[in-house]
Amino acid sequence: MGTVLMMLGLLAAFIGGIWLIVVAFQESVVWGLLTLFVGPAGIVFAIMHWERAGKPFLLQIGGLLVMFAGVALSAPPPPV
Repeated sequence: MGTVLMMLGLLAAFIGGIWLIVVAFQESVVWGLLTLFVGPAGIVFAIMHWERAGKPFLLQIGGLLVMFAGVALSAPPPPV
């Protein structure tokens, strides 16, 4: 179950990230390049252009949360 969640989360985060980069390039080449190469620029872009970038940003964050939940479920139990 954990592996499935990790894969689904990774896929959702990847799609959200690509979508966010596409939206940033639609705004301007500078925003696109910044979002592509400077990590925090994507967050700044999403906040400043929430009406267009909110859905891809939330998809990316949701995918990361699902992926981390899958990692937590896949972790071996602690020794007794």
